[in-house]
Amino acid sequence: MTGPMISLRALPIAFRVLFSAFMILIGIGYLTALFYLVLVDVDPHRTMGMDLVAGIEMKYRGSGVTRLEAALRGTMAENVEPDDRRRLLNWIRDGGTEASYEKVKPIFEDNCVACHSAQSGRSIVPLTTYEEIRKLTRAGTGPSLTQLARISHVHLFGISMIFLLTGAIFALSETPSWLRVSLISIPYLAIFADIASWWITRYQPVFAYVVVIGGAVMGLALAGQILISLWQMWIGVPGGGPSKQTALPG
Repeated sequence: MTGPMISLRALPIAFRVLFSAFMILIGIGYLTALFYLVLVDVDPHRTMGMDLVAGIEMKYRGSGVTRLEAALRGTMAENVEPDDRRRLLNWIRDGGTEASYEKVKPIFEDNCVACHSAQSGRSIVPLTTYEEIRKLTRAGTGPSLTQLARISHVHLFGISMIFLLTGAIFALSETPSWLRVSLISIPYLAIFADIASWWITRYQPVFAYVVVIGGAVMGLALAGQILISLWQMWIGVPGGGPSKQTALPG
């Protein structure tokens, strides 16, 4: 048999509208996630002269660079004048001691406190006292095992449920069995490889490549499920015209 007993083309129009809306929004959501990834992971590392793989390695393995220094070289670079930024970086490299804090305190007050304070009403790290700033002047070591466990189980549950739903819809497509089985199973293997590599990259940086490859394969599989399903619901079956199977009532 080359197709499912019930095909996407044969579904009542209400189901096709429902499935199409879901697939389209999932696709938009995935593109939004990629855009967010570029903003928070790719661009900051690029400003530090690092490529994607090196940035991922730094994210999960740590780099010896403090969070404050990374911010001053990345997302917060434009918010501080070059001379003041240089003074802050020198202070951090000299140990960020409390004794020398008074020399850089005006820079924090003039450039940072307006947003980085409890009074700002924003959910961001406060930088109003030396104790608060000191937490960001310790060298980064990557996420802890507790943090990795938390984000891993959230991603495993959430992404697996997404692919359960998109895969269930795609399973009704009239494509060769090998293609359906491949596009349904490959994302789960990619999810496992991607998330498992977060942990392994802490100890073996070469697995940063697996993180990139796993994410790319997962995205391509999702795109295939969405585009093929939408094509068959509204245009026709690849390799032929509209489905010849009997439509369901409704």
